Amino acid sequence: MNIEEAKKITMSLIDTFHSAGDLALSIREKGLKKEIKSDNTPVTNGDIEVNKVLTKKIKETTPNIPVVSEENSENKENQSLKDFWLIDPIDGTRDYLNNKDEFTLNASLIINNKPLIGLINAPAKQRMFYAYANSHSYELVNGQEISLSSKLKSNNEITAVSYSNELKPEILEIHKRYKVSSHQKMKSSLKFCVIAAGEFDLYVAEPRACEWDIAAGHALIIHSGGSITDFANNEIIYGKKDFKNTSIIVKNKNLNNG
Repeated sequence: MNIEEAKKITMSLIDTFHSAGDLALSIREKGLKKEIKSDNTPVTNGDIEVNKVLTKKIKETTPNIPVVSEENSENKENQSLKDFWLIDPIDGTRDYLNNKDEFTLNASLIINNKPLIGLINAPAKQRMFYAYANSHSYELVNGQEISLSSKLKSNNEITAVSYSNELKPEILEIHKRYKVSSHQKMKSSLKFCVIAAGEFDLYVAEPRACEWDIAAGHALIIHSGGSITDFANNEIIYGKKDFKNTSIIVKNKNLNNG
C-alpha cells in the first residue's frame, strides 16, 4: 500500500472518529450500563455502540481487509492474519466509567504484521491523532494538522508515563538506564500520543494487555520518529497468538535519536 492510499483511508475515517467520540460522551452523560467480561474486565454499552460505528465505517472503507476488535469474536481465532485492522473502541473503560478523561478510541491497520495506519481520539480531552506513513504523524488542532515529527520538548529532562504509580523492578531498571527524572501515571493509549507529541519521552511495560491496546499508538510513535521494541530490543510484530502483547519500550524521537 502506497502513501496516497494510506492517507486516503486515514482521512476518510477522521470524521467517523470524531462522531464516535461524541457518541461515547453522549452515552456516558445519559448513564452507562456495565457488564463484566469473561476476562474480568468491564465493558459498557458505550464500548459496544462505538465499536459498531467504527467497525461499520472501516468495513465500508476497506471491505477486503479483516477486522479484529476487542469487543467481538470475529477473526480472533485466525492465527494467520497478515493484513488486518485492530480496533479498541474504548481503551480505558474504567476511566470512561468513572467519568475521567483519559479514555481513547483506537484503530490501526496492520500490513504484513506491522502497523501502517493509526487513529486515536481522546474525546474528553478533545485531542485527535493519526498517522499513516513515515514523517506523517499528526495531531488535529482546530482543524489544522500539526506534525508530531517536528515537535520538540521544552526542556532536557527525561520524563516517563506509566500505567501505575508502583513501578516493577524491571521497569525501574530501564528508567534508570534512560536517566528518567520523573514519571506520571496515565491511562489508555493516550500514553503513546503524548510521547509521539514530545510531551513525554518514555513508556515501559512488561507483557500485559493486548495488541489492540497499542497498535494505533505504535503507528503514531514510529511515524513521528520514535521507536517501540520489547525488552530484548526485538521489533513488535502483530497477529500473535491470542493477540497478546510482549514487553514494550516506547521512546519518542528525541530519546530514539539520542
